[in-house]
Amino acid sequence: MDVFHVTDQQGKKITDGKTIDYIERVLGPKGHTTDGMKDCPGKRVGVHSFGNHTAIELIGRDRPGLLSEISAVLANLHFNVTVAEVWTHNRRIACVLYVNDNTTSGSVDDPNRLSIMEEQLKHIMRGCEDDDNVARTSFSMGFTHIDRRLHQMLFADRDYEGGGVTTEVDYPPSFKPKITVERCEEKGYSVVTVRCKDRAKLMFDIVCTLTDMQYVVFHANISSNGPYASQEYFIRHMDGCTLDTEGEKERVVKCLEAAIHRRVSEGLSLELCAKDRVGLLSEVTRILRENGLSVRRAGVSTVGEKAVNVFYVRDAYGNPVDAKTIEALRKEIGQTMMLNVKKDPSSTKAREAETSGWAKTSFFFGNLLEKFLA
Repeated sequence: MDVFHVTDQQGKKITDGKTIDYIERVLGPKGHTTDGMKDCPGKRVGVHSFGNHTAIELIGRDRPGLLSEISAVLANLHFNVTVAEVWTHNRRIACVLYVNDNTTSGSVDDPNRLSIMEEQLKHIMRGCEDDDNVARTSFSMGFTHIDRRLHQMLFADRDYEGGGVTTEVDYPPSFKPKITVERCEEKGYSVVTVRCKDRAKLMFDIVCTLTDMQYVVFHANISSNGPYASQEYFIRHMDGCTLDTEGEKERVVKCLEAAIHRRVSEGLSLELCAKDRVGLLSEVTRILRENGLSVRRAGVSTVGEKAVNVFYVRDAYGNPVDAKTIEALRKEIGQTMMLNVKKDPSSTKAREAETSGWAKTSFFFGNLLEKFLA
């Protein structure tokens, strides 16, 4: 049986049960893989229920106002969005939303309502395309960490193949990662080196992607210097082989670049807080759309009776939002909810001026990901 070992820089083993349990939940069981998604190209709508919520998974081509249309359908059907996460990358959009019935505050069990919802969402995701085959339905087999699931969905959607679509507006030079794959002859590993601007969950995103690509991480060196990170991963394929061909190496580089970029959201951040109610997300996204804003990434959560929404936005052409638009938003949204407008901290000059000096941490994974997927 494979054993998961994590050691700090002094070599002390971490055995805390809560930490191990969290990692296992984040990585997800073997039954929740992307295999069921690989044969479903184009647009997909997946639904499953658990506890007091119904989970909805959407993936397809992004366009201005799409999130507003999705939330309007759910509001019209009296579904309340309690948690949601939305990522966009290479003109693709992936969403995981948790909704409940406005009347019962429980999961939606009526098959007729679920069928109507699926059909309407598939119609929206299809957009102007006439081919019915572009809208597929896939059902999830279980619950997993939302960010983990979004990585799986976009990886299965092959968003990493959208080369030439992104621009300097999307990812400035400071965010462009430098990734290399070399062979460690002495240990029999392939060494993946990633150097890029540091941010929260960077290691999580990289390890999730390597796992989805069927690689096992045995050892890692993680270091940072002010706003920049340097990470090394010593890996082998699950069959024990290293990356020997240029094609394999190129694919790893492209997939890791995509994983890093998915969570990058330079630009304007809108944080809204209001009393939770059906149609709140629909109202907010409608206002954003009417003001010519495009949502690049979004997070929705509910704490008690309060809904907290965070949107990373640019204008419809991908440019920064101007001051006049911000003022219009304050006047319209500020009447009914609290609005906080700020720049993404990862893009501020203050972040660049943080204390420099390399801080290094070393991890020994042991066949860590293989254990949790076995």
